[in-house]
Amino acid sequence: MQILTSRGEAIEPWLDRLAALRITVFREFPYLYDGDLDYERAYLATYMECPNSLCVLAVDGEQVVGVSTGLPMRDADEDFQRPFLEAGADTASLDELFYFGESVLLASYRGHGIGHRFFDEREAFAKSLGAKTTTFCAVERPADHPRKPEGYRPLHDFWRKRSYTRCPELATTYAWLDLGEEEETNKPMVFWTHEL
Repeated sequence: MQILTSRGEAIEPWLDRLAALRITVFREFPYLYDGDLDYERAYLATYMECPNSLCVLAVDGEQVVGVSTGLPMRDADEDFQRPFLEAGADTASLDELFYFGESVLLASYRGHGIGHRFFDEREAFAKSLGAKTTTFCAVERPADHPRKPEGYRPLHDFWRKRSYTRCPELATTYAWLDLGEEEETNKPMVFWTHEL
């Protein structure tokens, strides 16, 4: 197992494998994402076009089994900036925020410390850019969601152990197509933050 990092344009050779991995992992609850490769390529291009983005890859042989991304909040999608701006942040504040895009890892590789490594790498990189806070947002599904698997445990405890705090006042929505649905719907997303 190797942990590799790429920045900006160096992400390009990995693009298709990262897109496929995101689709695979995000099909699981709670995302239930019915993914599309073209959309994924366009989404990941945001990171490729940002010179201060980071992509942390977990590679087993030739297979990419996990990926974790991040970029300065000022370069993130407006949907992710909006809750902070509405809460009173300004451009200078956005410069001190580093946004974690996602951490996805194939199920068979979980529980071996790779998730911690993803956070370590991104936090160190954010610090090197002068960020004061790291943040990410996570979808929130109803507790009685019909597709919630038996024994499902959210990652809240893991995030809290990493000193992240759930901030319900910082919330947004993001639209995607759920498995088995015909139209995209908005999903509630709540931010978690950590002071570096």
